[in-house]
Amino acid sequence: MADMRPDKTKMPSQEPSVRARNFSEVALGYTAEMAVGEANRCLNCKNPACVAGCPVGVNIPGFIKKIAEGDFDGAYAVISETSSLPAICGRVCPQESQCETKCVRGIKTEPVGIGRLERFAADYHSAKKKEGAAVPASKPEKNGKKVAVVGSGPAGLACAGDLARLGYGVTVFEALHTPGGVLVYGIPEFRLPKAIVAEEIEGLCDLGVKFECNTVVGRTVSVDELFEEGFEAVFIGTGAGLPRFMNIPGENLNGVFSANEFLTRINLMKAYREGADTPVMRPKRVAVVGGGNVAMDAARCALRLGADEVSIVYRRSEAELPAPCGGGRACEGGGDRLPPSH
Repeated sequence: MADMRPDKTKMPSQEPSVRARNFSEVALGYTAEMAVGEANRCLNCKNPACVAGCPVGVNIPGFIKKIAEGDFDGAYAVISETSSLPAICGRVCPQESQCETKCVRGIKTEPVGIGRLERFAADYHSAKKKEGAAVPASKPEKNGKKVAVVGSGPAGLACAGDLARLGYGVTVFEALHTPGGVLVYGIPEFRLPKAIVAEEIEGLCDLGVKFECNTVVGRTVSVDELFEEGFEAVFIGTGAGLPRFMNIPGENLNGVFSANEFLTRINLMKAYREGADTPVMRPKRVAVVGGGNVAMDAARCALRLGADEVSIVYRRSEAELPAPCGGGRACEGGGDRLPPSH
């Protein structure tokens, strides 16, 4: 019999007054007891709509049932059948607009916390791996074919993982000095710790995926040269990393940053640390133009850098904000305390 509690099991998190001044992860994750309790809210539907809402078709009822039974290793194994990045997806995948919005429990109450349970299973596996207690990943039998993946962001990593499981020899080419793409340069540490990204990439290496950093395909090496080197296919997943400006007066003034530069300095280059090699301005009053996830990440980073006042400047109403700072994936666990002027 399913647990018919109407609300999700609350995610433990740092208090707003504390987390607003540090870059540690906001959401702290479920305990085993919390995970089992939340898993028991699942109705184990005969025709699970949640799976249809998952872009990679994870067997959601299957892994949740394993958690409800206390088989956390089994839950991770089920997720890993179709997902290469469970610890990342459990944190930053927009479940609230995908699988969870299809959950039958969500019609009259809160949906099952699918993302929170996926994160729990992944973190449990990671902890066992660090202790040397996890079962090592078995490398698939090679089929003798090579594929090049350009870009090590979410698309590139997912493609590399899927191809490696099919037996392809995969090499990922990354322009920056650290693999991960937007996962390392765009999403803040307090939403997605970089150690988590590194662990997921290590898991791909265990499958046989190779990474070549500091390589700009098109300059360091051409696509034609990749084919000449024996790659039979090239997947280009370079994302949309270029900033988009508004072409208004003053955009080139000192103190005006694109979100790309601001977040890259902070996230990838750790500019929030004292004495960082790549410094960043620490202003007391900050205006962030935009209302999406990137804007909220920039605003929350500015607050953590010591700003006294951070304002969100958005062209539509507060109700139309794509990522309102009072909730949603951008502020898992509740919104950070921005001044009333936001």
